[in-house]
Amino acid sequence: MAEQFESALRGPQAFDLARHAVQDMERRHVWPTPLNFELWLHALNEPGGDLAKEINRLFDAGEAVTESISELLAAAYLPKARLNDQIRDAGDRLNRELASVTEAIKQAHVSSEQYGQTLAGAGRELASQTEPAQIGKLVETLSIATREVQQDTKSLEQRLEESTAEISRLKDNLESVRRDATTDGLTGLANRKAFDNELAQACEDARARREPLTLAVLDIDHFKKFNDSWGHQTGDQVLRYVASVIGRMAPAPRFAARYGGEEFAMIFPGERSPEVLKALESIRVEVSSRSLKRRSTNEDLGAITISAGLADFRSPEEAVNLVERADEALYASKRTGRNRVTVARPLPAAA
Repeated sequence: MAEQFESALRGPQAFDLARHAVQDMERRHVWPTPLNFELWLHALNEPGGDLAKEINRLFDAGEAVTESISELLAAAYLPKARLNDQIRDAGDRLNRELASVTEAIKQAHVSSEQYGQTLAGAGRELASQTEPAQIGKLVETLSIATREVQQDTKSLEQRLEESTAEISRLKDNLESVRRDATTDGLTGLANRKAFDNELAQACEDARARREPLTLAVLDIDHFKKFNDSWGHQTGDQVLRYVASVIGRMAPAPRFAARYGGEEFAMIFPGERSPEVLKALESIRVEVSSRSLKRRSTNEDLGAITISAGLADFRSPEEAVNLVERADEALYASKRTGRNRVTVARPLPAAA
């Protein structure tokens, strides 16, 4: 896919594609940031692709493409070439640093062997010499050799110290890149990609160990109406607030993520629905108990409420089926009045 896209940008249609992207963003009232331009190029290059479908879905639902939405789209659909370049660059620098250290150690080893040979030779000479002048000359030779090996050792220690610091910086850089690749930029929770990986692993572990596992999905009630009334910056404020409440209720091994838009997901390894229901009720009550104020004007935003659905994992179902059942429970909460938590019906034994 990435190769086809790069080929299109190098081909004769490149200018037409870029012009079409700008025109389409203008038509849809999308701010032409570099990230949005890249998203539109990919979407228009593959009109039937997942990114194009998701963009059309957002506009059909009347949602605006905010900065946070663009980041979510990029994390989910754009090729990871830029991220891979960062990782590859840091890895190359790490390999070069390790190669340099290896060479320094090798040279020190050679220097140490030469010093050992010098000592051995001097020992044999001392055993056969009785003349003070000859002995003094041997002592001078040993002194020179000792100073040289001391200097080599000092240089090696300094090189190792510098390399240790550089390797530490490179490790921090790689960790930062990894964290950015799996974190939602707006809320600080895990992103959709990290959630998908975590849920797949959690289902596999629960299946293998025959341990319980529960999935919950949570959604902010009437969020679109709220965004339309107060603006997207205030909407982002609400998203961060709800995410902070959810995050506090998700210490490891629990796992919380922003699933998309105003929807969140939580994985509860080793826990069954009664325990998870209590946790979700705590989140629901805390979110609705606080009256938020708009930061820019200090206006009262009123109470924020959330709806949630949860489902117990039943082996041998796949992660996608578990998500579907949790989603169905969430929609049941929405249909029956919102601001509530619904437990999915158990799977029949045959399933």
